[in-house]
Amino acid sequence: MVILLELLAVLVPGAMVLMAGSVPFTWSIPAALLACLALPLRRLNPSLAALPCLPALVGGLGWPPTVVALYRVGRKTSPPVMITWVAAAAAVPATFVVVRESLAPNQALLTFAFALFMAGAPTALGALITTRRSLTASLTEASRARTAEVEAREEGAKAAERARIAREIHDAVGHHATLIAVESAALAATTDDPETRETALRLRALAKESLAEMRAALGLLNTEPTPGYDGIPHLVERARAAGLTVTYEDRTSGTPPPATGRAAYRVIQEALTNVTKHAPGAPTRVTLTQQDKRLTITVTNPTPPSPPKPPPDGHGLHGLRERVALAGGTLTTTQAEGSFEVEASLPTTPSKVDGNDSTFGGSAQTRANA
Repeated sequence: MVILLELLAVLVPGAMVLMAGSVPFTWSIPAALLACLALPLRRLNPSLAALPCLPALVGGLGWPPTVVALYRVGRKTSPPVMITWVAAAAAVPATFVVVRESLAPNQALLTFAFALFMAGAPTALGALITTRRSLTASLTEASRARTAEVEAREEGAKAAERARIAREIHDAVGHHATLIAVESAALAATTDDPETRETALRLRALAKESLAEMRAALGLLNTEPTPGYDGIPHLVERARAAGLTVTYEDRTSGTPPPATGRAAYRVIQEALTNVTKHAPGAPTRVTLTQQDKRLTITVTNPTPPSPPKPPPDGHGLHGLRERVALAGGTLTTTQAEGSFEVEASLPTTPSKVDGNDSTFGGSAQTRANA
């Protein structure tokens, strides 16, 4: 495309020069054609391309290449350079014609005006196009800046609202969780019944862990590590201590990536919580298998005949499905005759996400800034 434009820039003015019927001097056509051949130099130096046009203007056939050269001068040079070339391109041929023809003052004025128009019009057009493009680029940049500012304000407002909600939840729920832990500790210290004492201490530990997890989720405490794959056996033992009958079987080898481990922990935690709520005392089987770079978690328990079970896609499982999806996995629930099964499939290969990223809402630093 550039080569085609250069050919047109040379050939069109050259054709106009050759179509001249009569010439003032024998050297007029060669001078004008030389000016046409020098036009490609305008991309390197507009003034260098405009210089051969002055002799062509004196010869009377230099306006076709001069218009092209001065347009480039207007596009790429500073105002002082533009004024200089317009003045030169207008004064040189007009002065030569006025002196050679001995024109009257009014005719000389018209000659200078015509030469000034012919030199100034293409230069002004080039400068106008350059100014318009610069203005368009400035407006585009200003629009982008305004958009970025609006987005930054929106993100700031969202962050402030998240922080406010986090403080409200922390103050309200944290207060009650702390009271539960304190009351449980007091009960454990005052009772003489070993079973009651054990239950009170377990309740205190659960309250403290719930408070720590809540603070970590709200970004108010980033020193507590999110439970991961290594914490699953402890999770199962804790469920057994709470009265659940849990059969745990781990058929995997090695440790999955942190995001997968955290997602697996949450899947089993939510499934055991649902068993505690809706099927207390029901025997539950937790199985972990690994195949084709996928970790499969299956939690199965029988459903009680009454009361009626809530829909399998409750709020807990719905949120859990989103969390599993963030880790690159899938979650399915199946309610067959007399049994309920939760199955999650998670990748065992590291993702492109940083190892410190949390499966449930970003990295600890991100949560701390929320």
